[in-house]
Amino acid sequence: MGVIGFLGLLVPHISRLFVGSDHKALIPHGAMLGAFMLLLSDTVGRTVAYPYEIPAAVIMAVVGGPFFIILLKTGGGDYGD
Repeated sequence: MGVIGFLGLLVPHISRLFVGSDHKALIPHGAMLGAFMLLLSDTVGRTVAYPYEIPAAVIMAVVGGPFFIILLKTGGGDYGD
């Protein structure tokens, strides 16, 4: 699935927690948050083990995997109502 697919799973849910269900705010916020998360994971991957480079997909999997599981377990908000 890759890092882009994983961002596609996480970012809309995180954005919806911040701005609610209004698509006028949700879509731009989701785009900016997705770009920021990808940039942050790439930067962390390049600086953690300096002479070597950790792919952004690995950083997203390590950080985003547990967050996604927590989001699934504690989710259940009434987004569409």
